[in-house]
Amino acid sequence: MAKYVGILTAGGDCPGLNAAIRAIGKGAMQSDMRVIGFRDGFRGLMENRTVPLEGESMMGLLTLGGTILGTSRDKPHKMPVGGTLMDMTDVIVDNYHRHHLDALVCIGGGGTQKNAYRLSQKGLNIITLPKTIDNDVAMTDKTFGYDTALSIATEALDRLHSTAHSHHRIIVVEVMGHNTGWLGLGAGLASGADVILIPEIPYDIQLVAGAIHKRLHRGRNFSIVAVSEGALSLEEHKILSALLAKKEEAKAKDDKKLTRQVTADLAEFEAKRANHTLNLARMLEELTGLEARLTILGHLQRGGTPSAADRILSTKLGTACVRFIEEGVFGVMIAVQGQKIVPVPLEEVVNKRKRVPLDHVWIESARSVGTCLGDCK
Repeated sequence: MAKYVGILTAGGDCPGLNAAIRAIGKGAMQSDMRVIGFRDGFRGLMENRTVPLEGESMMGLLTLGGTILGTSRDKPHKMPVGGTLMDMTDVIVDNYHRHHLDALVCIGGGGTQKNAYRLSQKGLNIITLPKTIDNDVAMTDKTFGYDTALSIATEALDRLHSTAHSHHRIIVVEVMGHNTGWLGLGAGLASGADVILIPEIPYDIQLVAGAIHKRLHRGRNFSIVAVSEGALSLEEHKILSALLAKKEEAKAKDDKKLTRQVTADLAEFEAKRANHTLNLARMLEELTGLEARLTILGHLQRGGTPSAADRILSTKLGTACVRFIEEGVFGVMIAVQGQKIVPVPLEEVVNKRKRVPLDHVWIESARSVGTCLGDCK
């Protein structure tokens, strides 16, 4: 009998989503499977909004950016319905069975892995694929979307070099990446940025200004500063660490009052950081005497045609997904580990984030060519 497979894409969009959908759809056609897509992530599954994925609908997807299914950040257990957050997990489970699904493929980043895991605990046959430009999903070497975003960010930094040089300026460039530095570090290293600031290494503004001063003394009257959006100063890192410790304490004690207070304090902390990179540019201008300009790359990094590497990765993961469905392997994320594509149990993935190790070869290489990482070792 034919197997019925559902697909949804959740979280932020990124290059390679359509290539993954295509790989699953075309692979399924070779394996006597029927595939349907659910629009706009878990919300579409809850609202039973579907689209067939077969035949001509698979054409032209390999090079197409975004996702033909649409996406959302709605969570099954906290979904806005009529202005109220409601647990719609049971509705989702009912719709899964209504379509006689043998498997549901959830494509997304860390949040999607967590939501998919919750559904697998309800007895659904779940398989996930890791996507994000942040490259921060645990237990996989690579996520699709990262390579394309890295290329876009690198090209942007390359282009800004000429303006920085011509006008004798500091150009501060904010790169995405959430709370990890893979994108900022990779783009900064590839473009030859003079300073790279990432969340994993809290920075001292005085040391950064000192590194720029050293360049001035050597006749280099401009600097490129690549900053991950989650980069923290030493002071900010100290405050955040204290708040996160309080959060863990509140969780351990099941102290609801303390939890509410810490949640409010964390929100206030993030609000104060809203103009973090702009403030960084202004401080560097004051400390160095050089004119500073800020460029925020933003969602530019998430759009457009996926790179060749992301198309290949999406296709590898998508076709492997079909193979594991055939074998009855569920409750897993399809991961890249070395040269192998392997299924990793979702419980090993959730509530973890793959950060840049401080002994990573990219950090070593950056230091070796004289790049300041905020600690300027």
